Amino acid sequence: MSAADEALVRLGSLLKEQGYSFTTVTPATHQRVNDRPGNAWAHDLRDVFGWSRPFRAGVLPPQLLGLLEEAGAVRREGEAMRSMVRFSTYDDELFVHSAFPTVAADAVFFGPDTYRMADAASACLAARTAPVRRAVDIGCGTGAGAIAVAKRRPDADVLAIDINDTALRYARVNAALAGTGRVFPCRSDLLSDVPGRFDLIISNPPFMRDPMGRTYRDGGGAGGDQLTLAVLDAAIERLAPGGTLVLFSGTGIVAGEDPLRAAFEKRLAGTDLGWAYREVDPDVYDEELDTEVYADAERIAVVVLTADRPR
Repeated sequence: MSAADEALVRLGSLLKEQGYSFTTVTPATHQRVNDRPGNAWAHDLRDVFGWSRPFRAGVLPPQLLGLLEEAGAVRREGEAMRSMVRFSTYDDELFVHSAFPTVAADAVFFGPDTYRMADAASACLAARTAPVRRAVDIGCGTGAGAIAVAKRRPDADVLAIDINDTALRYARVNAALAGTGRVFPCRSDLLSDVPGRFDLIISNPPFMRDPMGRTYRDGGGAGGDQLTLAVLDAAIERLAPGGTLVLFSGTGIVAGEDPLRAAFEKRLAGTDLGWAYREVDPDVYDEELDTEVYADAERIAVVVLTADRPR
């Protein structure tokens, strides 16, 4: 890793030692909390590294501020400073990711869907008796899913792939923080740049219709499902015998109908995969229903598809 990456690892390790913990919420909730009286400035570690609030000199201990500067992750705004990274807690680990608000084209998002996706992958492994020799997290972001798999299958080679170089950087840092030495971040457009078959494929691709076109958020296509369906197509081709796909996504429900489920059914018809599909949460991102791109949706649901190839 670069010196800046090593500084992020040391910073995360020190935060762990000091008992730092933060659960990342949705952007809408984050903004509401930060807009409350008294929350304009950071006063402690969670304000700086969780809530992404500006801070003045003296709020951060000199060692932490020095590491933030070594990492190139502090921005100065007059008398104020602001961390350009956040640290969030999941599965007793810390994960570095982009500061709020995540508006940059290469922003790396971590939030409620990350928890849900990694939980779904962990539940799959808890129920699985067959070995996992090779696994891949497609569109890995922070690497949370890949790291969750590696912790539960320490003998497996786990690829963490993304097209976002910032995501791959953070995945490397997070794997080092977690001590998961068999997580291998690498650049690949879906599975086109990595060889072979996989015993486990997990993914939480972007699935929103995003007018700003942000990489971590915009799923492409009229319904935001273009990338989700591309992941499914890749998995159909590259899942090993006895392998499992865990695909976490979202869908706008229109007039009581789920267009993503219909698209899954069409693609899976005629394959050898057995599959199950369920709504994880029937009503998320409700603020998006006020936007033009979701004017036809009555709700947005997050869903998980699990597909298994027979041995």
